[in-house]
Amino acid sequence: MKKEEMRDVELIIGKILRIGVVVSAIVIILGIVLYFVNGGGGYSDGEWPQRFGVMFQGVAQGKSYAVIMLGIFLLILTPVLRVVVSIYAFAKERDVLYVYITTAVLIILIFAMVFGYHG
Repeated sequence: MKKEEMRDVELIIGKILRIGVVVSAIVIILGIVLYFVNGGGGYSDGEWPQRFGVMFQGVAQGKSYAVIMLGIFLLILTPVLRVVVSIYAFAKERDVLYVYITTAVLIILIFAMVFGYHG
């Protein structure tokens, strides 16, 4: 991979991180605004949406806790997407060792999210 291509990939990674943080912050702020407009979270006291289906249904219904949870979920996905782009960058460089290492990191992240979700 040429230096120019590598720089382009680094710029893309930087944009992904910035966009992910900004979008998640906007969604969280929107959830906070909904909290004050609706006068609550939209769920029983101390209850949060704990499943994706419930979260997306709550977002569609305008429940503030669900919108905040969506923002947090987007924030968590941001570095995961960065790892995916890094795998692509290392593959373009033909750096097989780092493709394997970064793929292992992605698999560990996915397992941690799945086991955390079900555990």
